[in-house]
Amino acid sequence: MNGALDGRVGLVTGAGQGVGRGIALALAEAGACVALAGRSLPKLEAVAGEIAARGGQALALACDVKNAAALAQTVARTVERFGGLHILVNNAQEVPLGPLARVSDASFAAGWESGPLATFRLMKLAHPHLKKEGGCIVNLASPAARRWDMSGYGAYAAVKEAIRMLTRAAACEWGRDGIRTNAILPLANSPAMDGWTQARPQEAAAFLATVPLARVGDCERDIGRFVAVLCSDDCAYVNGQSIALDGGQAFLG
Repeated sequence: MNGALDGRVGLVTGAGQGVGRGIALALAEAGACVALAGRSLPKLEAVAGEIAARGGQALALACDVKNAAALAQTVARTVERFGGLHILVNNAQEVPLGPLARVSDASFAAGWESGPLATFRLMKLAHPHLKKEGGCIVNLASPAARRWDMSGYGAYAAVKEAIRMLTRAAACEWGRDGIRTNAILPLANSPAMDGWTQARPQEAAAFLATVPLARVGDCERDIGRFVAVLCSDDCAYVNGQSIALDGGQAFLG
């Protein structure tokens, strides 16, 4: 993939750790300049340092994705620094987990604002820049929304499925603008995954047993590199798809 994204600029939210970090590293490895957005500037600066150590270019931007003004500023600063925007990855998400009767309004609202609403806002902010030269949007959904038993995951699944529907709409409406929009549903060894595994070890072990490849994906190698390919010219005809990156666990039929 080295050089496949030369001359392109990517913006990744939630890039300070986990899947967002893995995607940012992979985009940079493929040649893209990457703006890293998230709540923790020290974490973002650490990732920017990793990218610089590999010979890439990155910009760390503190941003609360629930704040519309912060999102607008993030896009503006990305374009100002790198001269454009070709790739948008909506990864940041606060996770409202638990039985419906126990999920608070505040938790559900945070999941909505950080997920579908932030995705919606950023797609609109990025649209005029992506349209200039043709661009790519990758939104993060979740295989948790495809569980047969949704107990404890209903609120989380609801916000993630909303993102998938926004993805499909953007693919249909903006395809003629030269913008491709796809969703990925990753299962990766992120801090969130580690926290879930530690909090619910029996449930996690039972879940892992249903993964045909019998392992959890690596954030950069398994998720990030796929996103880099998806954003490259090799996938120029892939649009409007929901793609599970989970070792075969989810059935999207």
